[in-house]
Amino acid sequence: MLFDPIVALATPPGRSALAVIRMSGRGVFEVAARCVRPLPDTPGAMRRTRFVHPVTGDLIDEPLVARYAAPHSYTGEDMVEVFTHGGLAVPAEAVAALVAAGARPAAPGEFARRALGNGKLDLLQAEATADLIEAESPAQRRRALQQLDRGLSRRLEGLREDVLGLEALIAYDIDFPEEDEGPIPEQRVTNAWHAARDRLARLLATAADGERLREGALLVIAGRPNAGKSSLFNALLGRDRAIVTELPGTTRDAIEAPAVIEGFPFRLVDTAGLRDTSDRVERLGIEVSRTYLAAADVILFCDERIDDSSEVTAVRAAFIAQCRAPVLTVTTKGDLPQSRAIAQGELVVSAVTGEGLEQLRRALAELAFGRLATLGDVEPVVTRARHRLALERALAEMDAFREARAQGVEAVVAATHLRAAVGALDELIGVVTPDDVLDRVFSTFCIGK
Repeated sequence: MLFDPIVALATPPGRSALAVIRMSGRGVFEVAARCVRPLPDTPGAMRRTRFVHPVTGDLIDEPLVARYAAPHSYTGEDMVEVFTHGGLAVPAEAVAALVAAGARPAAPGEFARRALGNGKLDLLQAEATADLIEAESPAQRRRALQQLDRGLSRRLEGLREDVLGLEALIAYDIDFPEEDEGPIPEQRVTNAWHAARDRLARLLATAADGERLREGALLVIAGRPNAGKSSLFNALLGRDRAIVTELPGTTRDAIEAPAVIEGFPFRLVDTAGLRDTSDRVERLGIEVSRTYLAAADVILFCDERIDDSSEVTAVRAAFIAQCRAPVLTVTTKGDLPQSRAIAQGELVVSAVTGEGLEQLRRALAELAFGRLATLGDVEPVVTRARHRLALERALAEMDAFREARAQGVEAVVAATHLRAAVGALDELIGVVTPDDVLDRVFSTFCIGK
């Protein structure tokens, strides 16, 4: 791991009151002193200084500057933060001056990666930092903060200790092979295995909901043409995004937009009306709709209920039967008397008056994220595919250990599965992680973080 001085703009470029420039690494104080005059003497202190180009001596700005001495910094290295005026010219010229003074432009996520290498963060906390920056809903923010506070890390460390405890029990079989049953009763080993495996399986069971929370639940709005889908899409979104007319077949393609519903992230999709048509363009739109329906987390089926015929009921039942995701049926156009009369006892909404929208939002959040709401913000949740895959490997190794014991495999061989399970958890936390995995994780980070 490199420890040379790095520099990056930590705030987005553009018009703003302030910009923050970060530096970290060995010799960073010497590099900064070539531009910052004078550099603050006391670690943690901040003072107003003059910032000049190290070669020409031209004044670039009069920023606030703070210095942090290792290991008491975000990265665990010596660090300097420069708070310049915002905009495009001043921050860019300041960064260029620091590069001219001897710093290297930082790679994406390099500050967080150095913090990981110096023990200031574990890998899960580093990922949570990125998730917190990218959070677009209160639920995402809360989960990222919980993970940043080591909630998931502590749970995984506990699981690791469980597996290590089981491995210690097996060590007695290895140390005392002359014993018929070993000094540890087999039932104790079985109980320890069940306890560790059950805790591992329960955490893994949160993966689908956790990944959905991080990515946003895919909510597909479907129904027959002119069933009020686009109007409801706009109402849930809070703005006019889809074109609405009284003509069937107006929506020819799927329209996707992010939305926050009851504090949870959703990806709303308005689809073309489902019907048989000879219009080639409309048929293509319907095929796109079916693709979205196959991938949906939740489907909102709109039915204007202009009549209560058995044919209408059969169409609705046939649609629900072919859907993989849970379907919430809603009667639209509740402002029309005929819809209200026919749809008694059902969820009725009106994009015109706003009637029923609050109840609909609550129902959608419950359908998509009800399990997370039950867990609360205290229980840790697996939020990334990387987490899920590592836990799946650990669980598979636990099952392989149990199978090996049942087949009478020698303890020393069976225990290799426990060691592999521990390795999967170590990789997940970041205790031992290959560089290619770290490269993939940190490549998605902002430069300057």
